[in-house]
Amino acid sequence: MRNIGVSVVSPQRECDDPNCPFHSTLPVRGRVLEGTVVKDHMLNTVVVRRDYHNYVPKYLRYERRHSHIAAHNPPCISASVGERVKIMECRPLSKSVSFVVIEKSRS
Repeated sequence: MRNIGVSVVSPQRECDDPNCPFHSTLPVRGRVLEGTVVKDHMLNTVVVRRDYHNYVPKYLRYERRHSHIAAHNPPCISASVGERVKIMECRPLSKSVSFVVIEKSRS
């Protein structure tokens, strides 16, 4: 088990995925985001919805916004739809995947 440099609970299961930050050599760096898994149809990839507020100066109010981020889902974590997850930035793994799931958050 490798220390990835962030205080998260490491997964209990072992995996042989070359893009797993815990059981392989994938470096993680940069932003740590939290969101909810909305799609898990792709192989080892999930889509995470991140909700946030944006301030609109004209109306002196906040508006709700969201973004969808594709993230690699290692087999040792295997997050499914509806679960809260933490994702962290990594090197580009494909055209749209530059994040990896590092922890399932406790709800």
